[in-house]
Amino acid sequence: MEPPRTPPGPLEPDELPLIAYAAQDEASAMPIVPAPVQREWIAATHEGFARRCLPLMMANQSEWWLLNNRTFTVEWEGHVHASSLHVRYAEPEGTEFAFSNFGHGVLTFHIPYLFRTPPGWNLLARGPANRPKDGATALSAVVETDWTHAFFTMNWQVTRPFQEIEFRAGEPVCAIVPQRRDEPARFRPEILPLAGSAEEEGYREFATSRERFSEERVVPGTPAYAAKWQRHYLRGESVGGARFPDHRRKLGLRPFSGPTAPDPAPRADAERADPLPPEETGEPE
Repeated sequence: MEPPRTPPGPLEPDELPLIAYAAQDEASAMPIVPAPVQREWIAATHEGFARRCLPLMMANQSEWWLLNNRTFTVEWEGHVHASSLHVRYAEPEGTEFAFSNFGHGVLTFHIPYLFRTPPGWNLLARGPANRPKDGATALSAVVETDWTHAFFTMNWQVTRPFQEIEFRAGEPVCAIVPQRRDEPARFRPEILPLAGSAEEEGYREFATSRERFSEERVVPGTPAYAAKWQRHYLRGESVGGARFPDHRRKLGLRPFSGPTAPDPAPRADAERADPLPPEETGEPE
């Protein structure tokens, strides 16, 4: 028997609530976990090269995942009718969250939670970041979760008719990201010439440094050859050595707490890491 979970304490001044109300007893079958930083395809790149891309690694860990509960395959006959999409579960027993609802080859997942965000905050529901799936692409939605009691669904567009596409148990089928309402509309977009601007010197300095590094990194005995790659952005510094104090290399999303929350070890299917040390990657130490 598991020990009771410690209930969360009061919010700190800089904390915001994100609540997932379990709408049915089966909700625990679709756990919500912080997304891991690793991705199998990134770790599998030559010498783990893609892991050195900090923007990729930050996007990986900037969301929570809702995990598929049971392995199934989906096949689309290519017609607009909902009946032309077939969902076949590997095991006969268990809660079924995936079904055909909209037609046109769209696979729908029922989300067994009512989410509540602070006033003025929406919830972006999308596919897991940097985790492509052959044969299906995730559709995105923005929901005003600070007031509505309407549930929402997660949808995937099947792109390969007449082919069985597998969704495994533990695979992320939905990612959620809180975002402030109307925040993008506050920006005033503008295109200006770089030449003569206050940013030109820094841009040219970086471009020259990158070109020189690329030329020297193939020459044995040079500092660039030994270093293998530049780390200015990873370290949060300019080519000239100026440091940006608010630079981030990790995010550290908290797991959901509560009586139906999953164990701390995520059920997400394994995303293996390669042996590169933290200083060689954009991953958090």
